[in-house]
Amino acid sequence: MANPLQLKSLNHISIVCSSVEKSVCFYVNVLGFSPIKRPSSLDFNGAWLFNYGIGIHLLQSEDPEGMAKTTRINPKDNHISFQCESIAAVEKRLQQMGIQYVKSRVEESGNYVDQLFFHDPDGMMIEICNCDNIPVVLLSEDKVWPCSRFNCNIQNRQQQIQQMIPM
Repeated sequence: MANPLQLKSLNHISIVCSSVEKSVCFYVNVLGFSPIKRPSSLDFNGAWLFNYGIGIHLLQSEDPEGMAKTTRINPKDNHISFQCESIAAVEKRLQQMGIQYVKSRVEESGNYVDQLFFHDPDGMMIEICNCDNIPVVLLSEDKVWPCSRFNCNIQNRQQQIQQMIPM
């Protein structure tokens, strides 16, 4: 499998929030993240959190009132997904905390993945699942979509960039 950028792992995701304090409370108390030290050179309000091998960087919105409001929970929308040990335990805990969620189930060859979707304080969707119930199966070369389908041909893009640079 190609690794053109020599990537190693997901490091962090950044989330713009209307209230860093409310978001820290949510990510610490609901999802189990721990606050970690941010570089002192960052001169804006935010917080860094870490757990499960990834970081979450919370960034204070410059226009908290102008942020999009929470919409309905839609499993087909952008979201962050976390693997859990017990869907039943997560569902029970969400109920105890009064967090509204939507349940979903995916089936593949008799294997089932249960999913729970809910929002953070600003509407960022969170999924909790037992996704490792379905194995990761690489597609054969003939089933991989060509990069050109997504207009990401590296050679063509390099040529386009070179044409934009004045000589």
